[in-house]
Amino acid sequence: MGVIAWIVFGLIIGAVARAVMPGRQPGGIIVTILLGVGGSLLGGWLGYELGMYPSSQGGGGFFMSILGAVVILGIYRAISRPRVMA
Repeated sequence: MGVIAWIVFGLIIGAVARAVMPGRQPGGIIVTILLGVGGSLLGGWLGYELGMYPSSQGGGGFFMSILGAVVILGIYRAISRPRVMA
């Protein structure tokens, strides 16, 4: 898959993950693209480990990509949350 296709797919997956996850998410379009691409890779790896995909090449399916992106978004929100000093 070409780089442009990965970027477009990442943007779509990242936008869907942001729509599924309630609340306000930090980051802009670049974070959304990285979130989607990372989610696709995480979903593909997880699907391969669970025996859902026959080979480790390529990303996951659409559902597993969204699931991976939601996991990454949750981690990103926890890390980027502003800390309150007491």
